[in-house]
Amino acid sequence: MTTTPIPTTAPPRLAAPAAAGAAVSGAAYDEAIALTRRLKLPHIRRALAEIVPTAKAQRWDPAEVVRALLAEEAAGRDAANLRTRRSRAAFPTGKTFHIWNEDASSIPIPTQSALRTLEWVGRRENLCICGPSGTGKSHFCEALGQAAVDAGLTVAWFTIEDLGALVRRHRVDDSVSKAMTRITRTDLIIVDDIGLLPVSADAAEGFYRLVDAAYERRSLAVSSNLHPSGFDEIMPKTLATATVDRLLHHAHVVVTQGDSHRLTEATTGNGVVPLN
Repeated sequence: MTTTPIPTTAPPRLAAPAAAGAAVSGAAYDEAIALTRRLKLPHIRRALAEIVPTAKAQRWDPAEVVRALLAEEAAGRDAANLRTRRSRAAFPTGKTFHIWNEDASSIPIPTQSALRTLEWVGRRENLCICGPSGTGKSHFCEALGQAAVDAGLTVAWFTIEDLGALVRRHRVDDSVSKAMTRITRTDLIIVDDIGLLPVSADAAEGFYRLVDAAYERRSLAVSSNLHPSGFDEIMPKTLATATVDRLLHHAHVVVTQGDSHRLTEATTGNGVVPLN
């Protein structure tokens, strides 16, 4: 699996000459526009009005004109695909590494750096981040997911109760296995906030089914207030044992420590904008 996309960049945009309107008129131009519609090339269509007169004024080589137009189409498609992957991931807050303070995290910086390479995703390994509430587990998982999307991977975000709802929805027509198969076509699957509350029977079943379906096929990232060895406190012991056995077999386990970042901000008056 390739985790770093090949960048596609268009040539620098140059100012179109004053006679651009005249330069892009005529039967040939109209036919070119019609062909871009027929062939579904919207980004080339938008670029034609600028690139054609610029190429004519600067006497570009015909091959350069073709390259510039194709580069515009490729860049436009890459941007559209990125938006689609990000939307389908269903991230809860939009947090990325741009607002992540690696020095404030209890996760060792070398570990953070290694995880941010996403090489573990390519190896179909799992990640379990466990520790007290407010120590950055969800933020780090979401930032990893956002980085994976930027790298061209597909990501899906769930809470454990989302999995319970999925089981209930698909149990009606006995399609739970098919639903799990669809989910595990995703490169990275994130399950957030395990351990805050007791897990319902449906959620426990959904979590087990997901872990089992993804085992050695896809990467899972799990954030939890409990270490996985304690999952039998919130779900049936037999199911917890089978789930943890598969989850941890190829997993990196990261334990966070310290006080809640949220509580620290609140007690220092940094959680709100001061009132005037």
